[in-house]
Amino acid sequence: MKIEHIAIWTSNLELMKDFYVTYFDGVPNERYENPLKKFSSYFIAFADGCRLELMQRDDVKNSSERGDYLGITHLAFSTGNKENVTALTERLRADGYTIASETRTTGDGYFESVVLDPENNRIEITE
Repeated sequence: MKIEHIAIWTSNLELMKDFYVTYFDGVPNERYENPLKKFSSYFIAFADGCRLELMQRDDVKNSSERGDYLGITHLAFSTGNKENVTALTERLRADGYTIASETRTTGDGYFESVVLDPENNRIEITE
């Protein structure tokens, strides 16, 4: 078994697509439009075969504050080594993204940082 894709509702489809393409080497498909349902989406493919589906529809709103909650809490991207974790974290910081957790080795042995994407989803950057 493998995870085929994970989907995220978004309020700014193009901004979110650009973020995952620019910083995580994702490859987008052509934008899908369903005018009847007022729905748009992109699938972003990654080298390991997993995909991220970004979806937008005007009537889908997020009324809750971000923070700890039940359900999916973050996405994690592996960069291959500690140096890549640090370099990508610093690149995101320089480009104005919020670093929610600085690079560190966790209690269970992962070297990681956490950044917030343009809509405040938590993204773990691991080695």
